[in-house]
Parts: sequence; C-alpha cells; structure tokens
Amino acid sequence: MLIQTSADFRKKSKAAIFSIISFIIVYILLFIAAIALTVACIAGGIFLIAAKPMFFTVMIGLGLAIFGILIFYFLIKFIFKKHINDRSYLTEIQQKDEPELFAMINELVKETGTDFPKKVYLSYDVNASVFYDSTFWSMFLPIKKNLTIGVGLVNVCTKQELKAILAHEFGHFSQRSMKVGSYVYNVNQIIFNLVNDDESYRNTIQSWSNASGYFAFFAELALKFTSGIQWILGKMYSFVNIRHLALSREMEFHADEVSANIAGSLALEESLLRLDLADNSYNNVLSFYENKIKENKASKNIYREQSYVMGFLAKESDLENKNDLPVVKLEEAGLFNKSKLVIENQWASHPSTEERVNRLRQLNIQKNADNQPAKFLFKNFEETEEKLTTKLFSNVQYESEKSNLEFDHFKEEFEANYNKDTFDKIFNNYYDNKNPDKFDIENASPTNENLSFDELFGKEKIETTYNLIALQNDKSTIEAISKKELDIKTFDYDGTKYKASDAKKLIPTLENEIKSLEKEVTENDINIYHYFLNLAKTQNLETDFRKTYSDFAECDVTYENQFQFYIDLSNAFAFVSVTTPFEQIAKNFKNNIPIEAKLKEALKSILKNPLLENEIDEQNRKDLDYYANYTMIYFSHNEYFDKNLQQLFFAINSYQYYIARNYFLLKKRLLDQMSSLEKNKVQSQVS
Repeated sequence: MLIQTSADFRKKSKAAIFSIISFIIVYILLFIAAIALTVACIAGGIFLIAAKPMFFTVMIGLGLAIFGILIFYFLIKFIFKKHINDRSYLTEIQQKDEPELFAMINELVKETGTDFPKKVYLSYDVNASVFYDSTFWSMFLPIKKNLTIGVGLVNVCTKQELKAILAHEFGHFSQRSMKVGSYVYNVNQIIFNLVNDDESYRNTIQSWSNASGYFAFFAELALKFTSGIQWILGKMYSFVNIRHLALSREMEFHADEVSANIAGSLALEESLLRLDLADNSYNNVLSFYENKIKENKASKNIYREQSYVMGFLAKESDLENKNDLPVVKLEEAGLFNKSKLVIENQWASHPSTEERVNRLRQLNIQKNADNQPAKFLFKNFEETEEKLTTKLFSNVQYESEKSNLEFDHFKEEFEANYNKDTFDKIFNNYYDNKNPDKFDIENASPTNENLSFDELFGKEKIETTYNLIALQNDKSTIEAISKKELDIKTFDYDGTKYKASDAKKLIPTLENEIKSLEKEVTENDINIYHYFLNLAKTQNLETDFRKTYSDFAECDVTYENQFQFYIDLSNAFAFVSVTTPFEQIAKNFKNNIPIEAKLKEALKSILKNPLLENEIDEQNRKDLDYYANYTMIYFSHNEYFDKNLQQLFFAINSYQYYIARNYFLLKKRLLDQMSSLEKNKVQSQVS
C-alpha cells in the first residue's frame, strides 16, 4: 500500500532535516574544539611535568590533562548511553497464546508493508504504542520495534476499531518517507542526553575533585566549560525539537490515513472520540481503589469495573449506544468549549482530536466492519483481565492481607460516591463550571418572574454561561500574550489572524463582551433565586432556603481569602525545599510562628465543622488535632526534623483540601435543595 505524503509533511520533513544538519555542523565545530582543547591540555600537562618534575607539577599536569579529557568525554558520552524502556508493567504474549490476535497483527503487517514486531506486550492502560530500545547506533542500524496493546483499550473497542488503532501505530513505520522522524527523534535523544542527562558525568567529576584538592579547581573549570556547551546545545535542542514536533503532528495525520485505508475512517474516528471517556473511566476505577488501600480492598477484575463505569458515565451524559459501546460525537466532545481563540501549539506532539477527526471525515474511506467486541480476539479475555488485575495490585503495599471487593459492592459504592460528588443533572451542567452569582440577596429584584425552570436552565442560558467562561479565559490568555508572557508571533481570534503586538488592542472588545454577558448571567441567577424562593414559600421552606443560600454566599465571599492564606502558607515554608543557609532556616521558622498559629486556629475550626464531620477520617482527624494543639520543632542543631516537617505540610495541604471541600459541599447542599424544590413541585402537579 502506497500513500502519498502531503505537501505539509514534505515541507516539515525538509525543515526537520535542515535542523538535523544544523545540529551536526554545530556539534562538529564543538567536537573539533574539544579535541583541540584536549590535545592542548594533555600536551600542556606533559610539558609542565617534564619541565619541572615534582609533586606539585605532577598534580597540576594531571589535573590539566584530565580536564581536557573530561570535556572531550562530555561530547561523546551519548554514544555509550542506551535508552532501555521499563517493561515491568508489561506482560509478553506469543502467537500460541493468542492466535486470532496475532492473525490480525500479521494481516496489518502485510497491509502496511512493515516488519512484524519483535515482541508483543499487554499493558494495563487504555493505549496502544510501538516502542524500541534506542542507542546512538539506532540511526544507522536496523532495529525492530515492539508492540504494546493496553487491555483497557481492548475492553472498550470493537475488532474493527482495534484494527484501526493498531494500523495507525504500524502506519508510523510503513514508508521510507517516515524514516526522517526516527532520525529527528534520535538527534533529540542525543541533545537531551548532553543537556540534561548528566548526573553520572557530574558524579564522576565530583569523585575526581574529592580525590585531591589540586583537582578541585580543574573540576570546577570543567563544569563551567560543559555548562557553556550545554547552553549552546540547549538552544539547538529547541531549534531541532520544535521542528521535530511539527513533523510529528504531520506524521500523526499520515498514520491516520494509513489506518483509514486499512480499517476505514469511521472506525478510527469513533475510537478516537471514545478514548477520553474510556481513559477517564479506567482512572476513576484506579482512584476508587486508591481510597480503598486503607481498607485492604482490591479488585478481582478492574476492567469489568471500567466497562461498568464507562456505561454509567455515558448514561449520565445521555450518550447514544452502538455495538454495546457509547458513541461520543465530536459536537458533544467540545460541547462546553466555546473559546474563539486558536493558538497553534508548536510544542504539541499530536494534533487535536478535532483536527484528526476532520481529516478522517475528509478522507471518508468506507470499509466493511467487524463490529464484534475486540475482546473476542482473545482465547479467554476475562482470564487475561484478571491476571493483569492481579499483577497491577501486586504492586500495592497493604497493611494486612487484602481481599477483593465484590462487583455488586463496587457498583453501589461507586455510584454513591459519584452522586455525592456531582450535581443533579436537572440543571443541565449550568453549575458545573460556575457558581451562583454574587448579588444583594435582599434587594436584587428579578427581571422576569414568569420564566419557567426549563427557560432558566435551557440551552440558550447554558450557552451564555459557557460563552462567558470562554471569553474570560480567552481574555486572560490574550493579556498574557500582550505582556509577552506567552512567546508566540500570531494567533487567531474569532476567525481573524492577529499579530502578538495587536493583542492589547483586542482586550477592550473582549471586556465589553464580558460585561454584557456577565449582566445576562447575573440577571438569570437573580431570576433563578426568586424562582426557587417562590417555590420554597409555597412549600413552607422559605427560612431553610434563605439560610442555605446565604451560607453559600458567605462562604463564596470568604473562600478567596482562605485560598490566599493557603498560598501565603506555601510561600512562607517554600524555603524548606531549596538550599538555605542554616541561620536563615532558623530565622524563617521563627518569623513563621504567627502564620502557623493562624493555620492551627483554622484547622481547629475545620475539625469542628459539622459539614466536614464525615469527610475527615479517624486517622487524619487525630493527626490534625495533634498538630493543632502541640508545638513542633522543625529544625535544630543544623538539622531538619523530617517527621515533624511531614506533619506540617500534611496540615497545610489538608487545610487547602478541606476549605475547598467545605465550599463544594455548601454549593451541593444548595443545589440539592433547589433540585428537591423543583421535583416536589413536579410531583405535586402530577398528583
């Protein structure tokens, strides 16, 4: 199969090749200079020793010679570096284990015109990838790739979709024109090794420096020289990498085209759009079991639970079902993203899902599809799921013998936790990313008391709210561009291209739009308040509703100050994580006594908060109570007390978590009450 590369691909390939050539020229010049310096240092050392042989000249001569050798070694150390991928999380499978899966891989190898993978592995996650262990010599010698297939991916795909995803991976290596990407990748690895990966090199210099005081001067000089070389190569890294990433984005489009020609455009499109939901579901299950470690609970089959969570979340979002899998539409994926600002992310290695889907739709290649579940490619997929689940949980340290949570119990607990931490769907996501607006509750008059619930939370109001959020975010970004905090040359806003220098002129227009939308949203929130106030009056719950609303409004006013206090705490104790003179450390802790006292009082208040009573587990309550009531020493005799420091930072982070949790719970209590008022009204009408 031959697929012509696009003009953009060829253009970016040329730019990438030019960057490689530029790097080679710069490197050769540095290399020649290093050889000259090494020869001069060795010759100078020999001359010095020969001219006046004595202990002092021998040590200085040796130091000079080794200095030159170290500079030279710095520039060639990448040749001996081998990048080995961690495979501890992988499980190798062979053709005899899964013949049907390997038959699909064989078919893809033939269709893409590439080599069969050296090894095939299963991983835990929602992903598929091709990888290889790379060295400097990988640029010149053939190297076989390995294929990784995530069980969390197989679990959420049809056979056709899995075929499309694997075809995309093989598509990266299916044509000679794609080889330039491998070269750029290896050059990037070389520069990265020279610029960043120098711990062993520095340890070598430190050991040499410690061998004798005579060598310390030359060791420091070697570090100064290599720092200068690293600065030059750092600039080259940016130069090469930005062109590599631009090429990488084109390579993704090219691999998508290979996939579409083999498995059809639709299979790859639908799997791409579902991946975020599938990955989110998998991570939700992982988070659930992270919170179960203290209870010594594990899962027997995390992928069965992933499927349940994905179905549950899909139902919550009213997604369609097809082939027993949720269908995420492009329009739904970006439903709440109303931004008009487009900035090409030159540091992104992949194009956006929206860009990829639009390209696939342009190709519109139709293929006969096998829409059976991808797990049918395995002999016994449930057994495979359970084996990998056992392996995954074997890495977790439990205090005592663990036991598996029954699936029915998982479903009950997950759903209960979800409902506890989300807002009622009745509001159509109106409050998911905003809070009830601040206004004078007693004096704010409604603009229209005749609006129905459906009008207050209808599509038009939702769009106005998310347009406002998008405008506020766009304004912040454009302000950053105007202040040169973002290093970009151009950007698109609402279909018009602007230079970075024009950003400041655009801000007043956005501010006017924001003011207009803020007025609309606030008016709607006032109308919402009076709508529910009237409902509360008719249901004899006015006093309760007013109190709930005012409690949240009060918290809304104070939360900003509470969060600022957390920032102040973090800044006050930030010196602990950096090298600080002993005298300054002691002084800093003394100066921080007042702010720490304020933290302790805040924690005492949190521990007494009835709303948080069930949110703070027994151990955390004990730890916070101990911290709040006892004085701790963090530093003495030029030494940190690590255990006490851990307690301090636990207290600071707990403060931030619980003020945020209190805010959320007050908001949820208010929305639950509003939801209840509306449902009571509907119920009474039905009755």
